[in-house]
Amino acid sequence: MLKLNKELKVKLKVFKNDKRAYYGFLILAFLFITTLPAELICNVRPLIIVVEGKPYFPIPFTYSEKDFGGVLPSEPDYKSARFLRILKGMPDAPATEASEKNTFILQLEDLEEDAVEQPAFSIELDDFEVSDEPIAPIAESLSVKTLSPRDPWILWPPIRYDYEYIPTESKTGNVVLAAPYRTRAPDGEDFIESSWADGHYLGTDDRGRDVLARLLYGFRISMLFGASLAITGTLIGCLIGGTQGFFGGGVDLVGQRLTEIWGSIPRLYILIILSSFLVPSAILLFLILNLTAWMGIAAYIRAEFLKVRNFEFVKAAKSLGVSNFTIMRRHILPNALTPVVTFFPFEVTAGILALVSLDYLNLGVPSPAPSIGELLAQGKNNLQALWILLPTFASLTLTITLLTFIGEGIRNAFDPRKTL
Repeated sequence: MLKLNKELKVKLKVFKNDKRAYYGFLILAFLFITTLPAELICNVRPLIIVVEGKPYFPIPFTYSEKDFGGVLPSEPDYKSARFLRILKGMPDAPATEASEKNTFILQLEDLEEDAVEQPAFSIELDDFEVSDEPIAPIAESLSVKTLSPRDPWILWPPIRYDYEYIPTESKTGNVVLAAPYRTRAPDGEDFIESSWADGHYLGTDDRGRDVLARLLYGFRISMLFGASLAITGTLIGCLIGGTQGFFGGGVDLVGQRLTEIWGSIPRLYILIILSSFLVPSAILLFLILNLTAWMGIAAYIRAEFLKVRNFEFVKAAKSLGVSNFTIMRRHILPNALTPVVTFFPFEVTAGILALVSLDYLNLGVPSPAPSIGELLAQGKNNLQALWILLPTFASLTLTITLLTFIGEGIRNAFDPRKTL
């Protein structure tokens, strides 16, 4: 069992007594953990399909239509009426209609006069071959495979859409920019029913994609991106700042000048330049932002190392022959973690805002990846679609506010003037 020292217990108690920070942490943790398995909440694929006692799991595994008794080798559209007919063992009506459309009988009356006047051709007796095999009727050759009746069982996610699925049909007759409430039709006479009839609980965007699904996926990506950027930036900052602060002298002087030169380059320009000849992706964006994400924490770590390196226990470790890396890792770094822990929530906030800003400017992750910034841009371009702008703005504001409360609570808890 993990045992906490007395000082850390006091700091955790101070943080817990800060109700705003403590409950903010619980709410944000609950939202983040809930959206982690977003594929199990919002998906166009069922969770489980049981056909004749055999279970199928379409989310982790990819099946073809043939696996369910169809004829196509590709993955089926699980929400389509065709797939439901296949599961129930009903004839494939669309294939029958297609076969009938592709079949025609040529009669003499159908020929135009200019076609009749074309040069005739002769038929010799040698052109005919005698065959004992009977000729199959045309109707039998175009027959459609009929499956035995089945009673399948399907378990769907709570939201039957993912972040990129665009439905081809709608019960309300409106797919693009479908409102989650009753609206008046463009003709001014009829009314368009709520998108709840189609399962869109927050409506659809300007391409017909589900807003709630994109919001949940976008929140997860933003949190993961911000936390990952904060972690890597903190690690790099501790390494660079700790090295400068521990050795000091020329190492510190050269490191500070290089840091100042590198920090004077706007990272937005770096992103634009690299995006002009590289394929934009979340990984590329993550790497570019990490080029400057370490600079803030490096300055604080450098100052802490410059202060702690002159303490008696550090001098004693040097006199005992302990290596510099061991001294930095085991003796100085644990005593310099206060700024790291204090500024971590604010680093997460900065990473989320950076991603949202770049996506809003169409410089972030490419479409159709879900993004809060892209939803904000859609809300700006479609001001009448309040169901896009308001929930997105509210979720972003709530996330940033909760992170701010958590950061202030951690800062107060780790402030030695309040905990000692």
